[in-house]
Amino acid sequence: MSMGKRLAAEFLGTFWLVLGGCGSAVLAANFGGDGNPLGIGFVGVALAFGLTVLTGAYAFGHVSGAHFNPAVSIGLWAGGRFSGKDLLPYIVAQVLGGIVAAFILLQIAQGNPSFVIDGSQAGAFASNGYGALSPGGYTVAAAFLCEVVLTAVFLVVIMGATHGRAPAGFAPIAIGLALTLIHLISIPVTNTSVNPARSTAVAVFAGSGALGQLWLFWVAPILGALIGGLAYKWIGSDK
Repeated sequence: MSMGKRLAAEFLGTFWLVLGGCGSAVLAANFGGDGNPLGIGFVGVALAFGLTVLTGAYAFGHVSGAHFNPAVSIGLWAGGRFSGKDLLPYIVAQVLGGIVAAFILLQIAQGNPSFVIDGSQAGAFASNGYGALSPGGYTVAAAFLCEVVLTAVFLVVIMGATHGRAPAGFAPIAIGLALTLIHLISIPVTNTSVNPARSTAVAVFAGSGALGQLWLFWVAPILGALIGGLAYKWIGSDK
């Protein structure tokens, strides 16, 4: 595929991930208030993120590899599965796709006159955070460790599921379910990032608090991705 098509696929896939995953958190997680059976809650949001990756991977995997995440691109490069010269274009496409999705989500959410973004609240506009901006009040150290470890495991699953000897055609299912599980674990801690593009997209609109903590959701996922990519490069090697 041409680079233009690959970047378009990464833009659209990340767009879908942010619109579907963050959209479920903003519009549907607490629909009707606490205790309303129509609200999808943590489990619903976790499933939404997993389903966006699953469906996006089937739609765009044959075009771009379906990274939809700067940390994934960097981890695959560390694992010898992706060319370093393509890293920057992929990351730019991913971040732009996420920001456009967050902008559209904001326009939809503002269709409800009662909608407001309170940047002092944890998870405002599906943003990620630690300390006062962590859904469960977790410290910066706990948030950092959580994001590093879960992103590392995510890369191991991605590289294992797409290995030449893995069952063909099932990789998107494994990857989507892994992302669902990651969200089930870490929504209370950081509101779950493991994806700098997803974090950046909503932080742009969530206020100075989310933007001030955005560094962690670039550094920790990238570090975790490097660890996971290098670990699987050794584990999965025939040598």
